[in-house]
Amino acid sequence: MTSIATTPLQAAAAPVVSTTGVGAKPVISTAPSAPVAAIQPAKPVVSEAVRRRIRNERILKVVAPILGLLIMLLIWEAISKGGQTIPGPIATGKQAIAVFSDPFYQNGPNDQGIGYKIINSLGRVGLGFGLAALIGIPLGFLIGRFSFLNNMISPIIALLRPVSPLAWLPIGLLVFKGAHPAAIWTIFISAIWPMIINTAVGVQRVPQDYMNVARVLNLSEWKIFTKILFPAVLPYMMTGVRLAIGVAWLVIVAAEMLTGGVGIGFWIWDEWNNLKVESIITAIIVVGVIGLLLEAGLMWLAKRFSYE
Repeated sequence: MTSIATTPLQAAAAPVVSTTGVGAKPVISTAPSAPVAAIQPAKPVVSEAVRRRIRNERILKVVAPILGLLIMLLIWEAISKGGQTIPGPIATGKQAIAVFSDPFYQNGPNDQGIGYKIINSLGRVGLGFGLAALIGIPLGFLIGRFSFLNNMISPIIALLRPVSPLAWLPIGLLVFKGAHPAAIWTIFISAIWPMIINTAVGVQRVPQDYMNVARVLNLSEWKIFTKILFPAVLPYMMTGVRLAIGVAWLVIVAAEMLTGGVGIGFWIWDEWNNLKVESIITAIIVVGVIGLLLEAGLMWLAKRFSYE
């Protein structure tokens, strides 16, 4: 006689057969089986030590920058106490409050509030940077895509890129006959190199397998650009854009010091002529904050794209 072993689940689900006597028909009972608990993935258990470590890391991310700023202010205050040349944080703060209390006043073409100065400087940076992106990014794609063009233009870039941005300012004054277009030209020629170089490097680092597949599929150059090159090169291109905006914002301050007009750079030079060191330090802080915001804005924009 052979016996068949059943598992507990099978035994619970099997019908019960009972008999009342010899020759009686078997009675099959279809009693409901015991409910089987649904199998769910176990939730990860986070220990108290891990929670404490994560909490401490978040606190340190906030405390560390504040501590760094406090140390900088203490060093600044100590330097100001050692001599009368550099005003301290308190005197500079009072001057900053006075400057920003009325940022959009106008007392003439060259005497305007700091709001107008910032707007004018950002406008010049926007024009020069926009022209550099309009020309530099497509040129970078072409240089990276075609080796002949790369060999032809690379020596020119290697020759002109190390030139100081302010060395281009007299050329702009000579050609454009005006301080405003000369400043835009200086920003353009300074900001174009990072975008060309980073974009070209990104194109050259696209895996060769992708290009081989494009040849097999007989894709057009437009399809290669939109489906292969652009998604792969986007991180490199955004890095070049971030570097270029930093260079552009650095150059505009120096260019406006030399060309004059309404702008943050000329304001620094004008306050130096008036021996208002508090205003100079205020302008330096404003330049740093605006540069930080521009960098943060481009980083936020880069994160919005998908590089897959």
